[in-house]
Amino acid sequence: MRNIGENIRFYRERAKMSAAELALKIRVGTGTIEKYEAGLQTPDMQTILKISTVLDVPASELLESFTSKNPTGLDPELEELIKEVGVKRAKLILRKAKDFSDEDFLNVMQVLYEKKYSTQ
Repeated sequence: MRNIGENIRFYRERAKMSAAELALKIRVGTGTIEKYEAGLQTPDMQTILKISTVLDVPASELLESFTSKNPTGLDPELEELIKEVGVKRAKLILRKAKDFSDEDFLNVMQVLYEKKYSTQ
């Protein structure tokens, strides 16, 4: 399975950019980029958006994990989440989510995260 750090490295190398160049453009240290790519640190949402802009890649692609597919063709984690949430609810969420830009979607996710953890 490929994680966000591996995705950052993949798209950075595809853009023929060094870690130092990416760090300079998103205003972090080179060591921070190296930590992201090694999986030692995970960038926050604002940094993910900056990286996606600099590398000209949708943020969703940076966040995507690549796993082996099961016989149904669905990602196993996605299939399990659909079971947990229920098919009707999953369809409703996906119908609404498809109309959002990557940035809007990340903002909505941030609001949901804050709502969940600020009330506890």
